[in-house]
Amino acid sequence: WLFTPIFQAFFLLLVGIDQVVPDIGIAIILTTILVRTAMVPLMRRQMVSMRQLQAIQPEIKEIQRRYKNDRMKAQQAQSELMKERGVSQAGCLVGMLPLLLLFPFYQVIREGLLASDLTQMVQVFGFKVLPISCPPPVPITNALGVVTGYQPCIDPHIPWLGGINAAGYEGVFTLPYIGIGISVFAIVYTVIQLVASRMALPAHDPNTQLDQSVRTQRAMSIWLPLITLLYSTIIPVGLFLYLIVSTIYQVVQQFLTTGWGGMFPLFGWTPGFARDHKPRFPVAVPAAPSTASRAAGAPAGPTPQRSAIDRAASANATIRQRGRQGRRGRRR
Repeated sequence: WLFTPIFQAFFLLLVGIDQVVPDIGIAIILTTILVRTAMVPLMRRQMVSMRQLQAIQPEIKEIQRRYKNDRMKAQQAQSELMKERGVSQAGCLVGMLPLLLLFPFYQVIREGLLASDLTQMVQVFGFKVLPISCPPPVPITNALGVVTGYQPCIDPHIPWLGGINAAGYEGVFTLPYIGIGISVFAIVYTVIQLVASRMALPAHDPNTQLDQSVRTQRAMSIWLPLITLLYSTIIPVGLFLYLIVSTIYQVVQQFLTTGWGGMFPLFGWTPGFARDHKPRFPVAVPAAPSTASRAAGAPAGPTPQRSAIDRAASANATIRQRGRQGRRGRRR
């Protein structure tokens, strides 16, 4: 009920662009740009939520330290802090959307581009959406004369990449002495993904020591993109093209929203253009509560509201204190 409409929407968009620009590689690039443009508001919300969570991390760690022996109180205090600062974790979940779209697009590349008959794929509720007609299926035989498939209706080859098949697993070379195959497209995608992962991190002063959790997070931003190299031989070229263009789009959006982030310093070097850089559409960081003292003669400000946890702790302490006083009175 959900996968099929997304698959068909991707396929109709891809085939419709291919009818205008008869180049499947250009069609994949334009399809990716249109999909990412439609997701701009959602992805900006995800970037805003992530940067706001990073801004209140010191306060979250203080809550975890204060209630380290009571997990429920720590979670409740953290929720109250995020509500007070206007930070929503729902925006972070939006970051999973591009990953969920990979599966339908993979099927579009592997099944749609290799299909010899597109009649069912271009119909919505029985109506033919695109005026496309496929020639009679032409069988493909191997050296033994055995039919292994049929000629696809859409030409899956990309002329400006040397005629490489977008639905195939091409562009793979074998590492010497190791015997592991790695795709050239996987290397390009990994490099761009490393840049995007570094930019998603908050800026860091090299003179400030990081705690263990932050060091782990920064290490994962490097190692996770490298995992792509391990399964690069099972991803078709067309999907790699989608990933590369989508990640470049993400890098541009991050640059306009959050700037260079944690990209620099890189190996202890920060270029001049990255110093004091201000993003074009900056993210509003939640302001910390004001601690300024009241001037003499100035009217008193509103009494700060205590959280439910603090009120409960104060009440429990009062009950215990009165209980001890009552027992001492009875002994007298």
